Amino acid sequence: MADAGSKPKLWPQVLQKLGLTGPTDLVLHFPLRFEDESSVCSLASLSTEFGFWSEQASPSVQCQVEVLESQVVFKPRRMLKVRVKDDSGEAQLRFIYFNASMQAAMVKGARYRVIGVPRYSRLAGLEFIHPRLKKGWLSQEDLSQQPLRAVYPSTSGLTQDRLGQWIRKALDEHCPDEWLPGAYLKRLGLPSLPASIRALHAQTQPQASPFWNRIRLDEIVAQQLALRRARSSRHRASAPVLQDEKGLSQRLLQALPFKLTGAQHRAWLQVQTDLARPVATHRLVQGDVGSGKTVIAALAVAAAIGSGFQAAVMAPTEILAAQLHSKLSQWFEGFGLQLVFLKGGLSERDRRERLAGLADGTVSLAVGTHALIQESVQFARLGVSVVDEQHRFGVAQRIALREAGVHILGMSATPIPRSLAMTYLADLDVSVIDERPPGREPIRTRLIAQSRREELVEPLSRLREQGSQAYWVCPVIEGQQDNEKALAALEETEQWLRPVLGDELGVVHGRLKAAEKQAVMQAFARGDFTVLLATTVIEVGVDVPAARVMVVDHAERFGLAQLHQLRGRVGRGSGQSSCILLYQEPLSEAAKVRLRALYETDDGFELARRDLALRGPGELLGFRQSGEPELRFTDLERDEALVQSGVEIGAAIAEAFDDPKRLVKLGFEPQAVHRLLNRWHRLATDLLTSV
Repeated sequence: MADAGSKPKLWPQVLQKLGLTGPTDLVLHFPLRFEDESSVCSLASLSTEFGFWSEQASPSVQCQVEVLESQVVFKPRRMLKVRVKDDSGEAQLRFIYFNASMQAAMVKGARYRVIGVPRYSRLAGLEFIHPRLKKGWLSQEDLSQQPLRAVYPSTSGLTQDRLGQWIRKALDEHCPDEWLPGAYLKRLGLPSLPASIRALHAQTQPQASPFWNRIRLDEIVAQQLALRRARSSRHRASAPVLQDEKGLSQRLLQALPFKLTGAQHRAWLQVQTDLARPVATHRLVQGDVGSGKTVIAALAVAAAIGSGFQAAVMAPTEILAAQLHSKLSQWFEGFGLQLVFLKGGLSERDRRERLAGLADGTVSLAVGTHALIQESVQFARLGVSVVDEQHRFGVAQRIALREAGVHILGMSATPIPRSLAMTYLADLDVSVIDERPPGREPIRTRLIAQSRREELVEPLSRLREQGSQAYWVCPVIEGQQDNEKALAALEETEQWLRPVLGDELGVVHGRLKAAEKQAVMQAFARGDFTVLLATTVIEVGVDVPAARVMVVDHAERFGLAQLHQLRGRVGRGSGQSSCILLYQEPLSEAAKVRLRALYETDDGFELARRDLALRGPGELLGFRQSGEPELRFTDLERDEALVQSGVEIGAAIAEAFDDPKRLVKLGFEPQAVHRLLNRWHRLATDLLTSV
């Protein structure tokens, strides 16, 4: 058998369907479960025990039987029926898929061990459908010596016996040697790698067993090596030195109508240090909704322009991009800078003029969506790219940004739990804004059943008198923006609210043209509407200080992070703000957990930790849609202590990776470290090409 690097034609195609491209993959292809073939059940005992069991409820059993007769029938479909017996009774075996040799082997008197799930049929009595067959009977002594049988994840065209043979061959010829120094194994209380691999293939192990933990440690270390190598490679790429000789960032700080919080100041110093270096940096500024990340982006933009370079600010939606353009235009007013907004719907002349200004350097800042990284958009001297809600962009878009040879500043209002930041964000520099701007009160969260929603009408009608505004958000079902059911719910709510609010009710949803959506949002920001009825197009980026009430209709249909984002649309001005979560009874257990979490805390980092436990890293960071891999065996919540150890070991190896002498001094054999990455080649390759 060829290893992971072999040509596909030298490797069985059926294994490639499982993603197994070499013996090292087979070694790490662990069983789903184990079947006990050391005992035999009599047919009579099964007729009594399983007579009223459903097929799903019955466990797999083993019987030793003798063939009485067999025949091929053609109704209701072609199948082989085999009547068998033992000393206690009879049963029927049914095979829908069979060949001539199997049919010929079912002669009267032939003895087999039958392994499968028994079921009871009124017509046939006790029967097995497509059981496994082993020729001949075994004595009780021989049965007692039968090992547990591993059942592996498989695919059509690949039997368990054949897959098991390949895995055993791979274990005999390619089971890896230990590479981790004994001192580490002793300190962590872990068995050796070969012993762990063989134990997991030979017998069932609880999830918390040391054998599983040994495999997880390898996985985490390999992931860290891949991520940190990607980071090291990027840090070797040159980027412009942005030292802001014109002092534009300092002028902006002095012109702002507020002072930075301690957390904002700390984040800005970290970003400022990055920009002044001659190597490309990629820093993620993360903070809770409303914590003030946008001002850090503005300061980075000012530093680039003050150094004679241009800046680009990219957002995942046009509404968010428009909000950023409006805010940046306001802050840079009077600075004599030319800013452009690249969006859909521009006339050909406007678009051509704006692109020309970027190409000749007369335009200092461009704000837009992912259209900013299209080939038609050329910058004269791009110095920094700011990416808001970075995880919402796909892998190809992130790679395109990194290949631009500029500093990248990402922003995320989805706080990242510590265990997730240690692993998936190991290739980034991370700044955390964990302090709210002064004067902002905590948002009061209430849970109200749908049957009581009419109680909200009177308070909403009085908002205008109080100088306040409100959002009313209807759900988008199953991730399909503004589908028919969502629009129907929005229209029904509009019909219910319109008689009360009249022209004070604005409506926005994804089916509107971009210009129409923007017009409604601007009217709401001006105070033309008291209540904005919307789908989740307003989830991020909308900043209306007078909005003090958020009503989320059918809150049970939203994810935890999405609910927290929506709640963060209010509470951006002075005074008490409220978030009302309307829910439809009865609630599922998962929905109860989400809504209870929102009610109990408004700490985004705590909610992110709970969200990680509910959804996993792939959905939390948007990896599912972008194609980035998840850890196969490691659970970041359950295994946080092990993750910490894996991160420390991975970081130590990564620092010495290109210096064999340093690796040896640390106790690691260089070739063994390379073999570690090879064992996890799918994880490492995917990470190196996607992060």
